[in-house]
Amino acid sequence: MPDGPPPGAEWNAQAYDRLANPMQSWGEAVLADLNLRGDETALDLGCGSGKLTELLLERLPRGHVIAIDRSANMLAQARERLDRRFGGRVEYRQRALEDLDLESAAELAFSNAALHWVRDHPRLFRSIYRALRPGGRLVAQCGGGPNIARLRERAGRLMASPAYAPSFGDWPGPWEFADAETTRQRLEAAGFVDVSTGLVERPVVLSSADEYRDYLEHVIFGTHLERLPAPLRPAFLDALAAPGRSDDPPFSMDYWRLNIAARRPGFD
Repeated sequence: MPDGPPPGAEWNAQAYDRLANPMQSWGEAVLADLNLRGDETALDLGCGSGKLTELLLERLPRGHVIAIDRSANMLAQARERLDRRFGGRVEYRQRALEDLDLESAAELAFSNAALHWVRDHPRLFRSIYRALRPGGRLVAQCGGGPNIARLRERAGRLMASPAYAPSFGDWPGPWEFADAETTRQRLEAAGFVDVSTGLVERPVVLSSADEYRDYLEHVIFGTHLERLPAPLRPAFLDALAAPGRSDDPPFSMDYWRLNIAARRPGFD
């Protein structure tokens, strides 16, 4: 385990647990489509607070899950959720996904709403490839293409304004929202075969101005806020959230999901 989390790694796990219903529902749909024997070892890449890890473990009654996340807070929340019920069938590792210290460890690598938080996707896919056994599968969904383009454009303008520019400089942001074709090429370059990628639109509408602001703070822009001096954070968040009331519909977010399926060559 590394000596400490990298910048931007820590999350408010309780807030994310409360707010991440869209990601949960998308991930449940991906899990429901998985064809599993029930005895596999699986990696949950970016396990977060363990909500989907719990469902994955239910699908693997004779299997084992390695839950991986950069955030110690998320792993603690996952452990609290899972240990009483699943005990020795789940282990936890605090690790950046592009730096997995695993070799041929699992038949399945599953990930939901996490891979876009890694900037270097070629390195990420090589790391996942090494962690899979021959014939192992990667099944993932993350943000891609024009994901939250409207919010990113607003944040970019705000970050470039005189009040906030010193805190951001030329920082490119925390995300890699790759398109389907670029992702296919990167997976194949890492060695994967049977690659399938595709973008789907998944708009989300929140119920109120308070929920919208809370969501921006704890789900989307926490890494941005961390770069700001604490006294500047409330005003930055207020300025980012205010236009949401005028969107059509109000408090909507233009989410796009990138679906990924691939296999490490090996046993048929």
